Amino acid sequence: MSTPVIEVSNLRKTFDQVTAVDDLSLRVESGQLAGLLGGNGAGKTTTIGMILGLVLPDEGSIYVLGHDMARHRYRALPRMNFSSPYVDLPRRLTVAQNLGVYARLYGLSDIPGRIRRFARELDLGAFIDRPVGTLSAGQKTRVAIAKALINDPYLLLLDEPTASLDPDTADWVRGYLEQYQARTGAAILLASHNMAEVERMCSNVLMMREGKLVDEGTPSALIARYGRANMEEVFLDIARGQGWDQVATKKSGS
Repeated sequence: MSTPVIEVSNLRKTFDQVTAVDDLSLRVESGQLAGLLGGNGAGKTTTIGMILGLVLPDEGSIYVLGHDMARHRYRALPRMNFSSPYVDLPRRLTVAQNLGVYARLYGLSDIPGRIRRFARELDLGAFIDRPVGTLSAGQKTRVAIAKALINDPYLLLLDEPTASLDPDTADWVRGYLEQYQARTGAAILLASHNMAEVERMCSNVLMMREGKLVDEGTPSALIARYGRANMEEVFLDIARGQGWDQVATKKSGS
């Protein structure tokens, strides 16, 4: 078997006696678009922070691209990136300046060419020279995606990548991300509350509740397992603790 892009084992993180992540183990394989789902407080953001190396776990191990993030994260970081519309870029810098800063941090070549490519592909041209602080929420989301792809990452972590986008633009962004993955073979870990987005994009779904991984599978497998019509109904069952306990009991007894 090939080495997984992400391998998390027995991860635990506590903040002020509140356990945010509790004995979590998961894998994301090469070329996989995995959804990380759960209600507010399920531990998704903390998990992503630990995978990125921004939050130190209390227990457990994280390997990214075969590298131990506790000791050798500098080997993995050049090949990964992250996007969230909830994390602001420097507001006084223009879009082009922001992209240039991140490109230099990654030590990339032909930075003007890369910026032109993303301006064209993500339709940033009309505001490429405007300060980020003057942009609409949807424009900022597109800039955040450009920043996340500036180094052509092999692992892309996305937190609500289509938040604040109108339906037409959100659909276009999903298609762009799918094409990027198909072209590069990259692995993508997607945290989203848009269940239609998850059903469309994800080949595997990791369901979290109270800091634990409680179930996983393809969207179609999870829908069938819970006897529901769609992923939104599955999400509500797990978030509310309805049906999940019966499914867990059946799985443990099988």
